[in-house]
Amino acid sequence: MITGSCLINAIISGANNINNNKDMVDRLNIFPVPDGDTGSNMSMTISSAGTELLNCDENVSIAEVAKTAASSMLRGARGNSGVILSLLFKGFAKGLADLNAASGKDLLNALSIGVESAYNAVMKPMEGTILTVARIAYEKGTDAAFFNPDPIFVWEAVCNGANEALQSTPDLLPVLKKAGVVDAGGKGLCLIFEGMLSVFKYNKVINANAEPKDFIDGSVNTAIFESAIAKFDDVINFTYCTEFIVEKSAEDLSISDARAYLETIGDCVVVVEDEEIIKVHVHTESPGLALQEGLKYGQLITVKVENMKEQNKNAKKQNQQKLPAAEPTEEYGFVAVATGGGLISLFKDLGCNQVVSGGQSMNPSTEDIFNASMATQAKTVFVFPNNKNIILAAEQAVNFAKDRKIMVVPTKTIPQGMSAILAFDSTLPESEMVAHMTKCASLVKTGQVTFASRDAEYGGFKIKEGEILALADGKLTFKSKDPVKAAIRLASSLANRSSEFITIIYGESISDKDAQLVLKNVQKKYPHADISLVNGGQEIYHFILSVE
Repeated sequence: MITGSCLINAIISGANNINNNKDMVDRLNIFPVPDGDTGSNMSMTISSAGTELLNCDENVSIAEVAKTAASSMLRGARGNSGVILSLLFKGFAKGLADLNAASGKDLLNALSIGVESAYNAVMKPMEGTILTVARIAYEKGTDAAFFNPDPIFVWEAVCNGANEALQSTPDLLPVLKKAGVVDAGGKGLCLIFEGMLSVFKYNKVINANAEPKDFIDGSVNTAIFESAIAKFDDVINFTYCTEFIVEKSAEDLSISDARAYLETIGDCVVVVEDEEIIKVHVHTESPGLALQEGLKYGQLITVKVENMKEQNKNAKKQNQQKLPAAEPTEEYGFVAVATGGGLISLFKDLGCNQVVSGGQSMNPSTEDIFNASMATQAKTVFVFPNNKNIILAAEQAVNFAKDRKIMVVPTKTIPQGMSAILAFDSTLPESEMVAHMTKCASLVKTGQVTFASRDAEYGGFKIKEGEILALADGKLTFKSKDPVKAAIRLASSLANRSSEFITIIYGESISDKDAQLVLKNVQKKYPHADISLVNGGQEIYHFILSVE
């Protein structure tokens, strides 16, 4: 039988296993932009239960352990993969309720409830994902229990079934097969289940600092899929994020030499060029050496050096500061998710009571969104996630509210969030408000200019690390070497003569001069449209375009 203390150790072991391997899971992301955070999201989700579990009495029942873990994970859930993981453990809480210890069949009953909850939480469940891995793991465990109900035998079958299902994910999702990877969420789940098995079978908790595992067949080639940016990772290998632009003067020097040198003094190296400039990004302990290398190619135009360890420390302090709950005295309030000083100010100007810091590569937890909703003085709080990977986490916050109603408007982009808020109509029946704002959000066209975090083949394009990528409503449209030219071209592909409103939001990597250049070009082509320029200050996207 599996006792409460045994399950505590198993969950901690699973958390350690995914945390030790989260970087490699992150790199399984098939889309070559810096948003590969599945491993990090799953790690933070399950680790959120660690502190609470360590406070449990050694004679605690398995029902209480499962309940404590599920509650902590649901509040700490980040990203779609984290939410699904939390729902699997919520099933454990339901399936193990009132039990002091669990048999193999009890574990399977709990897992079956979790699998059903996870499938029901996703509007359009897709096979070839973490859902498939969880379902087949349960099915294989059930087959094994027919012959031997021993919990160790059953959970070993669950782990084998999960790994077997993981290998089938590329056959179920062609995009995985083309990229040569297995599903990232599925791999993360396998690591957690294997960490739990280590305790069930050998009474051994996987060490928090154990060496990362090598992936089994069918997984990512890390030499090809190396991530370019790890700024929001908890583990920071180098202190200084160093970025600079060089005005080229040495025509005969190859930037490949600069890239090779920078990789010897740091990581997350991105070096791109056009006819006039070279742009460099590197994490290093020696920013001076990086700058000296840049001077070999010409004069430095801009330089930015940031201490990431201090940023990380400050971010953690801010995350630990829980917003005080407010009395719901107003009828309606708004909470949005955004990152970048300009975007946060923009959403507040639009009437948002609270703006949760987050977005691409930095998904807020369910608890972050819930706390922001509780800090809003409103009886009904509308939440705008503004990212498809945050919608599920936001929806889980609905279940925690007692003295007010939380309603999620499923916005997938910043422009959609802006459009939805502007479409709010207090004269509508409350039952129609979300549908109305969702419909208005769907009418806006979103353009994004970002960079490739690694070499890849995606959407018919051969992509090189550092290349500029233009996305139209999430679809890769073209590549470029210049973000300014890319923004101008992307605006032309999104807008037409009937477009009434165009908003150009530029990120922290774009100068005011370059932003004005984009504005003038778009104004010249669409003189009839109302065109706005906003300094969003966002980090991942050079430009975000909104066209209505």
